[in-house]
Amino acid sequence: MTWNLNTVSLLVPLCFMLIGLTITVLIDPYISRKHRWVMGIILFLSAVLIEQNLLSADLENGEPHVLLRTAVSVLGYTIRPVFLILFLYIVQPNKKYLGCWALAALNGVMHLTAFFSPLVFHIDEYNHYQGGPLHSINYIIGSILLIYWLFQSFRDFRSSRKRDLLIPLLVVLMIPLSVYLDKQAGELDQPITFLTFAIVISCVFYYIWLHLRFVRDHEDDLKAKQRIQIMLSQIQPHFLYNTLSAIQYLCEADPKAAGETTAKFSRYLQGNMSALKDEGEVPFLQELEHTKIYLDIEKIRYEDALCVAYDIRCTDFRLPTLTLQPIAENAVRHGVRAKKEGGTVTLATREYPDHYEVTVTDDGPGFDPNAPRLADDGREHIGIANVKNRLEQVSGGSLRIQSEPGKGTVVTIEIPKKQVNAT
Repeated sequence: MTWNLNTVSLLVPLCFMLIGLTITVLIDPYISRKHRWVMGIILFLSAVLIEQNLLSADLENGEPHVLLRTAVSVLGYTIRPVFLILFLYIVQPNKKYLGCWALAALNGVMHLTAFFSPLVFHIDEYNHYQGGPLHSINYIIGSILLIYWLFQSFRDFRSSRKRDLLIPLLVVLMIPLSVYLDKQAGELDQPITFLTFAIVISCVFYYIWLHLRFVRDHEDDLKAKQRIQIMLSQIQPHFLYNTLSAIQYLCEADPKAAGETTAKFSRYLQGNMSALKDEGEVPFLQELEHTKIYLDIEKIRYEDALCVAYDIRCTDFRLPTLTLQPIAENAVRHGVRAKKEGGTVTLATREYPDHYEVTVTDDGPGFDPNAPRLADDGREHIGIANVKNRLEQVSGGSLRIQSEPGKGTVVTIEIPKKQVNAT
């Protein structure tokens, strides 16, 4: 086999691509075992197809070897539809695709007739390819599989992000385009077909696609864990036990108040559970109502030691779920409860030209923001850290804490209006 510079310039990058992708697939811990097997088979058949292309080109331009050239051609026509089925297994690895395999088998059987019949094609004594009455069978079956492949991609991912469909769609478009280019190439000296290039590139695209899906699924898992963490961070054991103890006491002292407190506590827990389903923003009034329930329960426990004031000037905006309540909880736990005589927690909202502002103020002992703080002093409660992160990620907002020893603490939330209008 003699290769010219054109052949080498095409073959070298293609081989490096296949070798590199094969090594990557073998050592990649982030794709499933089934996907690894499918990718491995695709890469092996890609290498076979490249060799088939080179051998076919060499036989076409050399001395006539009718039987060998027929066998090489049958191999190429047989395995091409198989790639489409294997790509289906990347999209949905748990299905059987028996109908598709039946079509691929029919295609292979039809081309095997070339050894004894010109029904599909034959190689004449002059080493020329001659198409038969059913020479288009490969394109017909390939088109059916391509349409089904497109249908399967849309059906399986119609409810997911539209971006997930971009790579399967690009591959679906690339395959028929490569077939068209091969037809247009005609008699040009092209040892490796456009279709072979398209298949190898599709392998790379689908490998990237698998990782994008992994990242997306991993991101969804992280969000789910974060929502559970948020919920659990708000149902602190001491608050849970103290509230139940207060309800137990009220059952004897004031049954009516006990019933009202139980109803409020139930609504509080329901609000925390709802946070598991709310990934984005919620209306401020919904968040305020949940916070009021929490503060009402705390007032039952601390009676006159806790005063709550509201200065709500605007409500027509949205913010991440469970944003206000953990800040109010910190104001009660580390502000009011830190003073023997108790104190006041004030919730206020203001509207400005470019943003909305929510403040939670307590007249507790305060602290020095510049002083080193112990890890267990409570000020770095996980709820506050979550609030700050979600404000930045979901709303593009910010949270800042201002405090001075002996003068209390002010926590300010800013929600940009441009983010609110975009939701």
